[in-house]
Amino acid sequence: MSRATNTTPDIAVALQDRFARELPELGVRWQAEVPPEAKLLVLNEPLAAQLGLDATWLRSADGLRFLAGNLLPAGAAPIAQAYSGHQFGGFVPRLGDGRALLLGELVDAEGRAHDIHLKGSGRTPFARGGDGLAVVGPMLREYVVSEAMHALGIPTTRSLAVLGTGRPVQREERQLPGALLVRVASSHLRVGSFQYASATGDIDLLRRLADHAIARHHPSAAESERPYLALFEAVVAVQASLVAEWMLIGFVHGVMNTDNMTISGETIDYGPCAFMEAYHPETVFSSIDFWGRYAYGNQPTIAQWNLARFAETLLPLFSDDVQEGIALAEQAFGGFRQYQAAWASGMRAKLGLSVDLADKVVTPLIDELLRLLQDSRADYTSFFRRLGQAARGDERFVDLAPFDDWLSRWRELGPDAELMDRVNPIYIPRNHLIEEALTAATAGDLDPVTRLTDAVTAPYAERADLARYASPAPADFGAYRTFCGT
Repeated sequence: MSRATNTTPDIAVALQDRFARELPELGVRWQAEVPPEAKLLVLNEPLAAQLGLDATWLRSADGLRFLAGNLLPAGAAPIAQAYSGHQFGGFVPRLGDGRALLLGELVDAEGRAHDIHLKGSGRTPFARGGDGLAVVGPMLREYVVSEAMHALGIPTTRSLAVLGTGRPVQREERQLPGALLVRVASSHLRVGSFQYASATGDIDLLRRLADHAIARHHPSAAESERPYLALFEAVVAVQASLVAEWMLIGFVHGVMNTDNMTISGETIDYGPCAFMEAYHPETVFSSIDFWGRYAYGNQPTIAQWNLARFAETLLPLFSDDVQEGIALAEQAFGGFRQYQAAWASGMRAKLGLSVDLADKVVTPLIDELLRLLQDSRADYTSFFRRLGQAARGDERFVDLAPFDDWLSRWRELGPDAELMDRVNPIYIPRNHLIEEALTAATAGDLDPVTRLTDAVTAPYAERADLARYASPAPADFGAYRTFCGT
């Protein structure tokens, strides 16, 4: 397979190579494979405009070559990043981008840097026996779900484009159409990046990585008396907020390995992810999560576990004295208490309840509601949206007797229906709709993906023609399982 990447100063994109220059030990210079027949399956034109990219040019022959990583501006230095990771609790010292490639950093009109990153662009030295390729279904899943998360206001990597490659890819007993994703992120720095640097024993490399992360994501930490401790505190804070938002929306990430926890606080890697329908804390979708490690209700605990691994990598930067460094880390870890505050505040909003109401009134009401939802197996998303109707006096809201007493006490608190409509979506990427759309796309029909994307990127505005996108899966859909897509 050829890897002829051309560079030219004449294309309509400028990419920086800051990561490659500042941290060459954390990657391998590499080139994307040339797909046999690149074809644009979907282009995120609003994101392209935000990045200052010309959508018309991106659709051209040269634009497709750029999106595939085969035509880059002069000075670009594509790199397969190196990182470690705890995968389902077991440490793997060398993971890295086995089928991905950082093309470079694009700076937008407001001076913000964005990684332009490929997924499915061919084998790299980190492939570990994999083919380095991707197929249409999983790449479009990431496109649809990441754009839905963005529309819901949840920090996330985003998807600029999905390209068909014209190369069939073997997956188990089937050949599937190949594809690659063009992903955009504020960076791809992960807890696993720090684990890799730490494992080398090179304190200078670890310090340079921390300085890079501070400059890129948490610049206020540089003003602190202890900048690396401040970096840790900042990452704890953004991750606490992120996981609270996941929980509030019913999102199950599915693979919360340390290599999938970003330093920026963005959601990354939409492999075995899914949205919970019937409420239950033990909800699991990943086909390989046999023990429920990454179940919906475990996500806050796993986030803390991952952050503890992050703290371990930073101990040499916290203090020359190991015991003092541990004490500082433990003290800083208290910042994860922001998770509970963010979640409680978000639940108040979902219930339309005033911030002035005392916790002793609201907290028992929330706890009781979650028990009722679990016992009734009520659809999480639909319940909260319909609750807004109940706030307006719609007595047809629910016909389950166990909710009657709860509804009466909740109404007495004067819920704000308008607030509820602003935070409780109508449309999410429901699992049966995702599967329907991806099955069609794999067969060459992209219309269902287009319609689903249209619905979930305007999640709060009810539209009569989208009624089926607001409904839970039919009874015969059965238990849902997702896969990593590798």
